[in-house]
Amino acid sequence: MNNYIQFLNSSERPEYFYNIIPDIVKYLKVEIPPVLHPVTKQPVTPEDLKPLFPMELIKQEVSAEESIEIPDEIQEIYASYRPTPMIRARGLEKALGTPARIYFKYEGTTPSGSHKINTALVQAYYSKKEGVKNIVTETGAGQWGTALSIACNYFDLKCKVYMVRISYEQKPHRKTIMKLFGADIISSPSMSTEAGKGFLKEDPNTSGSLGMAISEAVEVAAKREDTKYALGSVLNHVLLHQTVVGQEAEKQMEKFGDYPDIVIGCVGGGSNFAGFAFPFVKNKLREKRKTEFIAVEPESCPSLTKGKYKYDFGDSAGMTPLVKMHTLGHKFVPDPIHAGGLRYHGMAPLLSLLKDNGVINAVAYGQKEVFEAAKIFAQTEGIVPAPESAHAIKAAIEQALKAKKEGTKKIIAFNLSGHGHFDMQAYEKFLDGKIS
Repeated sequence: MNNYIQFLNSSERPEYFYNIIPDIVKYLKVEIPPVLHPVTKQPVTPEDLKPLFPMELIKQEVSAEESIEIPDEIQEIYASYRPTPMIRARGLEKALGTPARIYFKYEGTTPSGSHKINTALVQAYYSKKEGVKNIVTETGAGQWGTALSIACNYFDLKCKVYMVRISYEQKPHRKTIMKLFGADIISSPSMSTEAGKGFLKEDPNTSGSLGMAISEAVEVAAKREDTKYALGSVLNHVLLHQTVVGQEAEKQMEKFGDYPDIVIGCVGGGSNFAGFAFPFVKNKLREKRKTEFIAVEPESCPSLTKGKYKYDFGDSAGMTPLVKMHTLGHKFVPDPIHAGGLRYHGMAPLLSLLKDNGVINAVAYGQKEVFEAAKIFAQTEGIVPAPESAHAIKAAIEQALKAKKEGTKKIIAFNLSGHGHFDMQAYEKFLDGKIS
């Protein structure tokens, strides 16, 4: 019988996080643009970042080490759900009539239902080691807030989550699960911060944005010594932690006897795409592999496909350090699409650098066609994907149909970053014809 799913043994879990920075510097021969202080516009120092992040994460943010060991305490928790499965999408292949072979890494089997838990645990762990009592963050669709609330519960930390208003209203069950793990959930923008008050004064009816929610969370963290800020994407150390996904996928593809011609992932801030793709990008940089990398974003928030590559703030109020990234401008407020995790004005600096150097490509799709792809996938593979993850499915389908037209046996691999079990309101609207 053919094997259409690959698991790894616990002993095959990655022992280290893979840091792509040394390979970028060595093989692309470019320097990593420094992070700039929001006031002085000079490169930030570790002391500048201490009010927001534990020192160990600050060190990881700028590390030049290729491999960073995963702490034993984190490995013990990872052992309860990692490695996650890699699955050949035979049903989807058959429905499309394509000669391509399609594989997906399924992160929906994690405790939080998405890849976000991989970094949430690490960030909570280092905060606890530094004597932190509280962690504050933002969340879009709620996957990151869910993951961090679970991680904080593991390490007996209090968790406060500023949830983008439109997602706060669209996704009630995400709020419930965060509260179940002890988190305090606040609709953003709110009247609890000066930044929030400013946004509401400017537009009382705003649907909110991740940039606004970040401003509120950063303001809270900066004012309290016992509180640190945690981010679910964008920053180097967050992408670093997600590379456990791609390292596992490498081994699983080897067990399948295939190597991807095309690697795909959805992008909002960039963590799930980077975590899945970076270990394969490493092989492209070092071994000149011909793999194509496709980052998929929504047409309503096209930072990689239409944004400018320049320095910009990570938040809407201009409180955070400036990073060089593809951005639509920190004041940009995207349409209230259901893929709330992709509604961010900028892109991870490392992904932006790779895009600017031609290592990865990007495409953007409309909301309706993404949900249509999600429906096909659900009906052929039996998994209801998160709206964010469905962007990767849409691209995989497009590439598979292209292979069919050309008569080529492409190997396509994508990261199914999370399940859509808490997105039923969105699917109901789609089925009722209310999503355009």
